[in-house]
Amino acid sequence: MVLAMPPLFPGLPPWPSWSALSSWFNRPMELRIDVSHKPAEDEFESLYDRMYTPGDRLHGIPAMELPGQPELMIRFREADGEFYVYVEDIRHKRLAGYTVFNRLIEVNRRADRYIRAPHSRYDEAYQRRGLASSIYQWGLGAGLCLVSGARQSTGAHALWHALARRHELGYVDLRNKTLTYLGRDVPARTLDDLHTRMILLGEAWTVDRFAAATGMR
Repeated sequence: MVLAMPPLFPGLPPWPSWSALSSWFNRPMELRIDVSHKPAEDEFESLYDRMYTPGDRLHGIPAMELPGQPELMIRFREADGEFYVYVEDIRHKRLAGYTVFNRLIEVNRRADRYIRAPHSRYDEAYQRRGLASSIYQWGLGAGLCLVSGARQSTGAHALWHALARRHELGYVDLRNKTLTYLGRDVPARTLDDLHTRMILLGEAWTVDRFAAATGMR
């Protein structure tokens, strides 16, 4: 399942465009407290309870239906410059999982304005339904640029290459808070280096434009 958010979600509040992201990051931020290292089942239950606890930071956050899957609803928020997207199963009254677009402490301030590292965690019953792919596409379609972690699972690697059908994918070397572009393909030895990361450019970005904005070499 591949969904573009927007424009395929009628009435969806638009994700902040890349040109507006800096105004988000320059305002006072909330403390990031949403995600823990509890076992998935315990964590999902805790997050779901918080969404329905008046006074909690997660209570009353914006929500929208997921087209084609009426039993699922997306809730989203921003805290400390990071974007949290939760998928709620409203029929079974539980959390299916979440995706977080994390900031990277490894990059400089210029790059921090435009890139995030996405991480997803979904209950096994909701995997292989294209949920993470849809949410990644949402961010990319709004102009966010995504950088992978030092290690990727086989599934995550395949997901990134699937998204590359619609967005520019390349490799960068990330060290000393500096990005160095390595090209669209790298040899296996370079790929195995922990400093080598995959990058997906969001809507309207080119490699040259991204380099100029972030100081990438």
